[in-house]
Amino acid sequence: MSERKRIYLCLAHMSEDGIEQKYIKEAFDTNWVVPLGPNVNGFEKDLEAFVGQNKRVVALSAGTAAVHLALLACGVGPGDEVCVQSFTFCASSHPITYLGATPVFIDSERETWNMDPELLEKAIIDRKEKTGKYPKAIVPVALYGMPYKIDRIMEIANKYGIPVVEDAAEGFGSKFNGQVLGTFGKYGVLSFNGNKMITTSGGGALITENEDEWREIMMYATQYRESYPYYQHEKIGYNYRMSNICAGIGRGQMTVVNDHIAHHKHVQKLYEELLADVPGITVHSQPTEPCTMNHEPVYDSNYWLCTITLDPSLKIKGQENAYKTIVTGAVGGAAGVIHAASSATTDCQPNENVEALRVFMDQAQIEARPVWKPMHKQPVYKNAPAYVNGVSEDIFKIGMCLPAGPYVSDEDVKYIVGCIKDAIE
Repeated sequence: MSERKRIYLCLAHMSEDGIEQKYIKEAFDTNWVVPLGPNVNGFEKDLEAFVGQNKRVVALSAGTAAVHLALLACGVGPGDEVCVQSFTFCASSHPITYLGATPVFIDSERETWNMDPELLEKAIIDRKEKTGKYPKAIVPVALYGMPYKIDRIMEIANKYGIPVVEDAAEGFGSKFNGQVLGTFGKYGVLSFNGNKMITTSGGGALITENEDEWREIMMYATQYRESYPYYQHEKIGYNYRMSNICAGIGRGQMTVVNDHIAHHKHVQKLYEELLADVPGITVHSQPTEPCTMNHEPVYDSNYWLCTITLDPSLKIKGQENAYKTIVTGAVGGAAGVIHAASSATTDCQPNENVEALRVFMDQAQIEARPVWKPMHKQPVYKNAPAYVNGVSEDIFKIGMCLPAGPYVSDEDVKYIVGCIKDAIE
C-alpha cells in the first residue's frame, strides 16, 4: 500500500489551462526578464480591476515591501510610533522598525481575532499623553483572511487624523460590506507568496488612493531615480519592483482567483459541518451580521486558512510527550536557515494538546500549525508598548490552522476531520 500523499495548508495552484506559462514564455521570448515590463503593467491593471474603488496598484517584490513603502509614504521615521495589530505575522511589524520607529501593539477582539477598535482608541489617547504626539499610522491585519472591523477603525483613525495601512496580505478578495479589503484606508497591502490565495512565487502589491500617491510609491520602489539621462537620487529609494516573470504568473493566477476563493469558502463550510458535533473543537467563523442593502454579507472572509480552537480540557493522544524534544528545523513550509532553539519551551506557547494534535496530524501526513504567536509576546519586541486584553494570548494557546488550499479535496477534509476525531482520547 502506497504512502498517503501529504496534505499541505495552502499549496500554490496554477490554472488548469496553464495560462501562467503563456505569460512567462512571452517574457522570455521578448527578453523582458527584469523588474518591469508588459506583465508587470498587465498584472497591476488586473489587480486594479479586481479591487475596484478607482484605486491604483504598484506590484512589488513582497508584501513586506508594500508595508515598508506604505509606512514611508505616511511619513513614519525615527522616533515615531505606529499602532499595529499584535496577532499577526512579523511582516506587519518589522517594517516599522526598518524605519527606526516603534511598534505599539494592539490586542484583538474575540469575534474576528483582529485589532480591537476600542483598545486602539485607548492606545492612541495614551500614547498622545505619554509622548506628546499621536501615532503616525494604524496597521490592522486581516488574520487568516478574516475582515477586521474596518468601519470602526476608520472612524477612530479619521477622528485623530491618523492614516490607515490595511494589511490584507492574507485577505486578498475578502470583503467588508461588499468592498474589497485594502481599499478603505490610505494604503492597502497584498501578498502573493507561495502559499497565498494566488501566487507570483514571491511578491506583493500596494494599493494606493490616487495617481499622485501611485507615482510617489513608484518612485520609492525604483530607487527614487530622477528624470535625468543619468542616475540622480534626491531621496533614498528601494529596489522593490516585481519581476516581469513573476508578474506573468500573477496574470495567469488572476484568471482563477475567484475559483480559489470559492474553494476556500467551500472547505470552510465542510469543516463547520463535519466538526459541529465534535466536543471541544470549535471552528472559527466570520460574524453573522445581517446583509447590507446590496445584499452582501457584512463580513465576507476568503478563509485563506481555516482555524479551530481546542478546549483546554481535551486530551490528545501523545499529549504527555508534547514539548519534550527541541525542534531542529523549520516546521511546515518555512524557508531559510533556522536557528537551533536552546529550549523546547518558551514562556508563551500553545497548550500541550494543541502541540500533540499537530504532531499527530503530521504523522498522518497533514500539515497543521499553531496560529500566529502575538507580536507583543515575541522576544524581539519585549520592550515595545503593548495594549493587551488577553485575547490573542488565549487564542494562541488553543488555536490551530487547518489545510484549505485549492488542492484540498472534500475527501481530504473528511480525512482531516477523521484524524482529529481519532486523535482525541
